[in-house]
Amino acid sequence: MSRHAVITGAGSGIGRQVAARFAGLGYRLTLADIDAAALPSAAEDCRAAGAAEVLTVAADLASPDGPESLIAEAWAAGPVDVLVNSAGIYPATPILSLDARTWDAVQNLNTRAPVLATVALAKRAIEAGRGASVINISSGAALRARPGAAPYSTSKAALEMATRASALELGQHGIRVNAVAPGFVTVNSSANPVTEEYAAAVSGNPLGRRGEPDDIARAVVWLSGEEAEWITGETLRVDGGSSTGAINLPLHWPAGTAVQGKKGNHEG
Repeated sequence: MSRHAVITGAGSGIGRQVAARFAGLGYRLTLADIDAAALPSAAEDCRAAGAAEVLTVAADLASPDGPESLIAEAWAAGPVDVLVNSAGIYPATPILSLDARTWDAVQNLNTRAPVLATVALAKRAIEAGRGASVINISSGAALRARPGAAPYSTSKAALEMATRASALELGQHGIRVNAVAPGFVTVNSSANPVTEEYAAAVSGNPLGRRGEPDDIARAVVWLSGEEAEWITGETLRVDGGSSTGAINLPLHWPAGTAVQGKKGNHEG
């Protein structure tokens, strides 16, 4: 029987492209998204790409029972081999405008939902004596705060720790948990729109181009598969090198100043 992958946030952007990549490998798919209207076309694309079977689930994963309900419905269609937690939100909220409702909305979807979905899958996989692979979609924001992104950056930093903690406890059961952290990716998302000004400010990287959803999808498929079977608890940064440092800063002083030119007066 074909392997079975569950992808959240599969209606658009990175999640949709991840689903298409798995479809091309002949996987059975469960596509989940809160936007029910986006799922039929995503499912059709996956069938055209070669998916063995496609189930769609309109799911509110920010609700306490949403992740468990999704995994229960997916597992009823057949044991799940791969879970990709791609659903997430990115509201622009200045720190002085934060309230409990906004904070909780981001944490509930971006951090709690992937953890609870992982728990729901792990319980079923262990009971069935099966292994599984979980891939959480993190972000470069987990390492670098940005104005208006306190809830989002915190949620992704927490998700990376949850990835390590889950991997630590579930490895003995043959369940691997990893994360992929994209740099700036062009997705044209209606759920998470950004201005061109913002995109230009955050998208600089050593490789000189913005990411595309398929850059992330290829990494997800590789990390979930047999070639990465001895990798768990890791975060793979697929960002064109943007996490290596600030590429657009000028030199902090001209080379060859009078002080630097004197032998023995060097700082490193």
